[in-house]
Amino acid sequence: MQSNNQVLVIDFGAQYAQLIARRIRQANVYSEIISHQSSLEEIIARNPKAVILSGGPSSVYVDKAPLVDRRLFEQGIPIFGICYGFQVMAQLLGGEVAKTGLSEYGRTTFRCDTSSKLFSGLDESFNVWMSHGDSVTKAPTGFKEVGSTSATSVAAFESSDGKLAGVQFHPEVLHSENGQKILRKWLIDVVQCKPSWTSENIVENEIMNIRSKVGNRRVICGLSGGVDSAVAAALVQRAISKQLTCVFVDHGLLRDGEARQVEKDFVAATGVELMVVDSKQRFLDALKGVIDPEEKRRIIGREFIRVFEDAARQLSTDSKIEFLVQGTLYPDVVESGGGNGAANIKSHHNVGGLPDDLDFQLIEPLRTLFKDEVRQVGLSLGLPGEIVWRQPFPGPGLAIRVIGEVTEERLRVLRQADSIARQELHLAGLDQVIWQSPVVLLAEVRSVGVQGDGRSYGHPIVLRPVSSEDAMTADWSRVPYEVLARISNRITNEVSEVNRVLLDLTSKPPGTIEWE
Repeated sequence: MQSNNQVLVIDFGAQYAQLIARRIRQANVYSEIISHQSSLEEIIARNPKAVILSGGPSSVYVDKAPLVDRRLFEQGIPIFGICYGFQVMAQLLGGEVAKTGLSEYGRTTFRCDTSSKLFSGLDESFNVWMSHGDSVTKAPTGFKEVGSTSATSVAAFESSDGKLAGVQFHPEVLHSENGQKILRKWLIDVVQCKPSWTSENIVENEIMNIRSKVGNRRVICGLSGGVDSAVAAALVQRAISKQLTCVFVDHGLLRDGEARQVEKDFVAATGVELMVVDSKQRFLDALKGVIDPEEKRRIIGREFIRVFEDAARQLSTDSKIEFLVQGTLYPDVVESGGGNGAANIKSHHNVGGLPDDLDFQLIEPLRTLFKDEVRQVGLSLGLPGEIVWRQPFPGPGLAIRVIGEVTEERLRVLRQADSIARQELHLAGLDQVIWQSPVVLLAEVRSVGVQGDGRSYGHPIVLRPVSSEDAMTADWSRVPYEVLARISNRITNEVSEVNRVLLDLTSKPPGTIEWE
């Protein structure tokens, strides 16, 4: 996609690699992340307009430090280094990197050469976000040193034409003033990338891709009620109209009222043909006795596909339905180990959880997008705000919010608690402030409490409200205490099986948004 105008982010194990890719896209330039282990031939074959070298935890001068092939710098490809990537450039091009004993972490005052291509038009001094123990002590021959701090004399450099450049700080984080301006200036002004990555162009490109792939054949789409599948379905419908049938699988793992909401909101907004399949007992039977979260995801992914296959056979009249639409996103692919060199954090049911004997060709029009981009595509397609701004809800549903075996009774308890939490957050006007607010039942844990002047031995419920831009990183949301108090009081009063409400204060990383 966008191969003649894409920027590759080479990941050296950076905490912010995903954020770099997003910032590039915010400059309306398409970007993807690849591993530093990608060969020179693989990089050249991708035909990138530019390459950005990410940060990372290593030191460039130690044995087996992650590097790139030095010949990459001889290909005429513009390259920009960030933090560790900046040091990689210096090392491979003949500069010097050393541990000076002057580390910098956090907000730092940066001074720049405003006559440089990288910093023209900016103030001579502004705050940036640093995170390094090593420093570039000498720029490569032929490069101009164009930035410094009190502890780092070489905090930025650039070649004479500016197409090889780098900075020691992190321009991708919001704490770095002018960070987005610097990235955009380099991408658009210096490299001359075309700022053509917009929601309108995404829609146009995907419509052409879908029509080319499908032809006049029929397609089914797995509609879950979440934003991703809704936008994917609307995009495919725009491309092939009546050739699409959406299949909504009521697997019994949904939140209260969700099935009714899907039928009402989505069908009303799109007029799409919708088939509803009641598979509650099928999924409960398949999950019986299962505790391991990865196994839960694999089972749910398998059963989803089996249900879609059954639905396709029912819908087939004169020919077999060959295509299945899924709302897979880029973070799903990366977290499931589908990115280049990415670790498998957890198998998303629609990526790592798919069965090997899949009987469909997949159509995943959102596979390269982050969540905020998906919402913009949804707005471009004319979907109503009630759908576009709905909080993310995982495909495996409440099964991965019941910690322990999934049973009908445990789902009932969780569904009640979740409904109360959502009601109170909505009444407080926090729907769009909070990215996602999972409610988790610790089904295998009980705690002593006092209810009705007597001893109780009930389950704890965990509230997990988080704020995020794209789900790759997240922080816990600072929900007002009075709202938390109302949620806690209502849950412990109205859900008799629960006698304790907890608040999860963990960021991502180290914790994921969902508990399983």
